[in-house]
Amino acid sequence: MGGQMIKQAWWKRILSYLFEWHIESRSSEYNPYLYVSFKKGRYQLSTAHAVYSYADLYDNFGGTFEQIDWTKTPVKRVLVLGLGLGSIPLLLQKHLGQTFDCTAVEIDEAVIGLASNYGLPAITAPVEVVCADAGAYLAQTTNKFDLICMDVFLDDVVPEDFEQQAFLQDMKDSLAPNGFILYNRLAATWHDARASEAFYKDKFLPVFPDGDYLTLNGNMMLTNKQGLF
Repeated sequence: MGGQMIKQAWWKRILSYLFEWHIESRSSEYNPYLYVSFKKGRYQLSTAHAVYSYADLYDNFGGTFEQIDWTKTPVKRVLVLGLGLGSIPLLLQKHLGQTFDCTAVEIDEAVIGLASNYGLPAITAPVEVVCADAGAYLAQTTNKFDLICMDVFLDDVVPEDFEQQAFLQDMKDSLAPNGFILYNRLAATWHDARASEAFYKDKFLPVFPDGDYLTLNGNMMLTNKQGLF
């Protein structure tokens, strides 16, 4: 999970509630602009047009997790597609403690490197990071998961491969009995909202006919399970 978390001076932590501090920038084949900042005492990973990760303030998943009754939804094995700095397993740890095992799949070695410095060391639950394409991983894995979190973006766009029926079917095939999916979509603009609604109706529901969704903070969170929220 990486070594020791890179820490900031106490005064910078205090001032981060007033100012956003630039910490590090990187570029890669997949993400030409990666920007780590220190904001409200937390590390945030952004691209030119999107926030990839923001510790426990990653509200699209944080707000979703708040809506779930975890006592009725047991989760032991988790698959996270798209790592960021590790906000999703960090938020799950907040709700579930250390009672789950997480596999996080991330194609970008630069993102994994940043997560190792600025996110993963804060997580004490077991997290295995796999550097791979999320679609290729799903197509070959024989593991079954109680929860699959789909959070793959290139900047602010979901790659087209991850909107296809084959990918959705691979997610379905990788679910344990009674398992569920959380598929993150953008819905902040009129264009994004229309595109996400069309994806839900035309592509998601044919694979997951009992699907549902939650709208919050400019995002649309899709699930295969009615009554989850």
